[in-house]
Amino acid sequence: MMNDTYQSPLCSRYASPEMQHIFSNDKKFTTWRRLWIALAEAEKELGLPITDEQIAELKAHVDDINYDVAIKREKEVRHDVMSHVYAYGQQCPKAKGIIHLGATSCYVGDNTDIIIMTEGLRLIRKKLVSLIGELAKFAMEYKDLPTLAFTHFQPAQPTTVGKRASLWLYDLVLDLNELEFRLDNMRLLGCKGTTGTQASFMELFEGDHEKIRALDKKIAEKMGFAETQPVSGQTYSRKVDSFVLNTLSGIAQSAMKFSNDLRLLQHLKEVEEPFEKNQIGSSAMAYKRNPMRSERISSLARYVFIDALNPAVTASTQWFERTLDDSANKRISVPEAFLAVDAILNLYINVVDGLVVYPKVIEQHLRKELPFMATENIMMDAVKLGGDRQELHEHVRQHSMAAARRVKEEGLENDLVDRIAGDPIFGMTKEDILRILEPANFVGRSGKQVEEFVSETVQPILDKYADDLGVQVEINV
Repeated sequence: MMNDTYQSPLCSRYASPEMQHIFSNDKKFTTWRRLWIALAEAEKELGLPITDEQIAELKAHVDDINYDVAIKREKEVRHDVMSHVYAYGQQCPKAKGIIHLGATSCYVGDNTDIIIMTEGLRLIRKKLVSLIGELAKFAMEYKDLPTLAFTHFQPAQPTTVGKRASLWLYDLVLDLNELEFRLDNMRLLGCKGTTGTQASFMELFEGDHEKIRALDKKIAEKMGFAETQPVSGQTYSRKVDSFVLNTLSGIAQSAMKFSNDLRLLQHLKEVEEPFEKNQIGSSAMAYKRNPMRSERISSLARYVFIDALNPAVTASTQWFERTLDDSANKRISVPEAFLAVDAILNLYINVVDGLVVYPKVIEQHLRKELPFMATENIMMDAVKLGGDRQELHEHVRQHSMAAARRVKEEGLENDLVDRIAGDPIFGMTKEDILRILEPANFVGRSGKQVEEFVSETVQPILDKYADDLGVQVEINV
């Protein structure tokens, strides 16, 4: 590690080695060489005078990139693609003359970007599916545990811990649907030429339109894609980058919703993120257990939201068939969005895998508020015993206000149950009222909803991607 030079924290602290490799120089430049091989093979298959010996020479040097030659050449010519064409040619003297034949820089640059983003999305999908599996287990485990629900962070009709988790889970299912759509629509640029007209290939193939169409198709197949962009300028539409980063932003949004909820739950001491034996929560306050992983999710998510604006601006400011103001921005904004979302998913998986639930605290909070929420049920039972609904309502109102004052102004326990039990108009004992106040009576279909959601919506996903489940993640800090 070089301590005297800036390094992106996304690499040194957050993102996985797998995602870092996808956006590495080795991955980028070996993909350039694979694309040059695919181009040469396709051109040979369509009749151009390229030999098997030349292609074999190119294949022999796919991975042993002579970076020193390329770097030295780029300082002279100020062009990265031509520097690597030159360096490749130094290693492949017999094939030197046919490398990059008929292509423009975007042939390797743009096609590589599509290939790398596609691989990045597949890694994100793998982790997203694994996260869905872990969160589904948690939702099912706690599907029937009643807990106080909140609207506006004010106590509201109870739900269950598992039902709340299903809300986080459904956000991830929506993200997966979006990601799958994006993957299904990733297409190579293909060989489109300087302004997208394929004029150079018209020259090479003597005006044979069908051979030029076949060239695009062959290159796509060799690189593992079904299709190429149907039309383009010199570059593929920069809206593709915008769509991809919006998909990543959606995942970050879901993760931040979860992390914010968990931070609030940890404040309530109801649910906590994992806290390791020797972990320090605060440098000053030794007793603290700060939700640092959830806070980091929120922090990285904010970065992704803002970063996703970069390709939106780039797409809308590309002049005609292309400008070069996208290049420097793309080199930063696209990889860092992937690295950040990779880090977010690592954290999310780690947190869900170690969530700690405190049922007694949850029950205590619920029972403090439940008498207020149960007043309608109590009135209905009192009416069945012969009470007047309107008179009962007024008595409930007065008792509720008095109990609320006791809680808020005096800091005492909620005594609404005792007040109602002591009021003869209700004709109910405290035991009668406590039976009504059983928490499970107030959660509606929560448990059943979780079961139905997991079996009908989530399980098909887990079955489809069974091989991707159980991803192991490591949190560096």
